[in-house]
Amino acid sequence: MIHETAIIHPGAKIAAGVEIGPFSVIGEHVEIGENTVIASHVVIKGHTRLGRENRVFQFASLGEIPQDKKYAGEPTRLEIGDRNLIREYCNFNIGTAQDAGVTRIGDDNWFMAGVHVAHDCQIGNSTIMANNVTLAGHVHVGDFAILGGMAAAHQFCVIGAHVIAGGGSVILQDIPPYVMANGHPCAPHGINSEGLKRRGFSSETIMAIKRAYKSIYRQNLSLEEARKAIDEAVAATPELQLFQNFFAMAKRGIIR
Repeated sequence: MIHETAIIHPGAKIAAGVEIGPFSVIGEHVEIGENTVIASHVVIKGHTRLGRENRVFQFASLGEIPQDKKYAGEPTRLEIGDRNLIREYCNFNIGTAQDAGVTRIGDDNWFMAGVHVAHDCQIGNSTIMANNVTLAGHVHVGDFAILGGMAAAHQFCVIGAHVIAGGGSVILQDIPPYVMANGHPCAPHGINSEGLKRRGFSSETIMAIKRAYKSIYRQNLSLEEARKAIDEAVAATPELQLFQNFFAMAKRGIIR
């Protein structure tokens, strides 16, 4: 299952059922989980761990050092979960000592061609990033978020769960969960109702999320007043807790 032209360091840990294609390079500190498929001409370096049943297409680069002048060779990491699809020319970097020291990617994500995930990004589960999405350092992306082709996020931005950002969006500030956003700079355009329906959210829950959105964007409330209104509604609609989690993490101010 490992092509004879692949270059694999003796220190690498390769689990059962792994396939590695021609001319791929696997570094000393790499761990690859069961039944993961690595195509040809893939380079995996650094302290990088892939879980099980991932599929990495040709010419991807995983675990290279950060594009950060402060990086001084620290043994930081890249951790990738299970069942991720990583298409051609994707580039995921290890973390830096200035943050948690790890770039982390969850499970069941879909990365189309040319996606760049910079140092210290934290990606949840079941996200979709279309062609040439670019995440600067320290960006957080919540579960089920969808970023359209060529969308770009400024460093330290937080993109909430269930967000959908249109193609070419320039994300300079944080996007609350459930929100549809688009533009240069990115602006809110309601909630992702269709996506929530497909994921089994009830009509009552979707209405509660719409009310939370209106508290933030449509009722001329201060952000603190909107947060208080959402906090009071969480007991009746636990899904609104994602807003609480988001506000606890947000650093750059929300999109307007």
